[in-house]
Amino acid sequence: MNLVLFDLDNTLLAGDSDYEWGRFLIDKGVVDGAHYEAKNRAFYEDYKAGRLDIYAFLAFALRPLATHARDQLDAWHAEYMATRIRPMITPAARDLVKRHLDTADLVAVITATNRFVTAPIAREFGIPHLIATEPEEKDGRFTGEVAGTPCFREGKIARLEQFLEARGARLDCLDDSRFYSDSLNDLPLLEQVKHPVAVDPDPTLRAHAEARGWPVVSLR
Repeated sequence: MNLVLFDLDNTLLAGDSDYEWGRFLIDKGVVDGAHYEAKNRAFYEDYKAGRLDIYAFLAFALRPLATHARDQLDAWHAEYMATRIRPMITPAARDLVKRHLDTADLVAVITATNRFVTAPIAREFGIPHLIATEPEEKDGRFTGEVAGTPCFREGKIARLEQFLEARGARLDCLDDSRFYSDSLNDLPLLEQVKHPVAVDPDPTLRAHAEARGWPVVSLR
């Protein structure tokens, strides 16, 4: 079995879907602009620096999902896809995904960003599987809490192992495995696959990739 994994933010997308969702909510007047932007920016800087407290961030990021009905959230998301996400998708990213969809047994997006934000983006690429942070739902509404292990850093490995186990497979027993990412936060999983690929990497990942002889590519 051949596995291809794609990080999403700043890898397949020329931008960060989680951060842009926050900016979209600000522009719609859904959240308090100045306060929310300051917190959103601070968490994003922590993420890029490799010091993000994922549970503190999720308490912040999932709260707006809990305060609005699902049909309203879905309507906002459709607008967000059209105005924020599709402009972030480059032809090179679409071509890379298509190439792997044509040849790999399993292709998945694996992302720390929550499933509500990312599921339509994975569908936009035609990628059939999504491993993402799961926002908790009860009675058709989001609660503002996270369900299970966040799909972040070492959590990506745990969530991938669960995904593969459900399909009767193990990462260390696959014929081939490949992971594309831009972020130092994905080093734990990049170290586990047979073919790690750095995509438009941050400085820490670039240095690590060059030292290890990993491919460094750009989709921009």
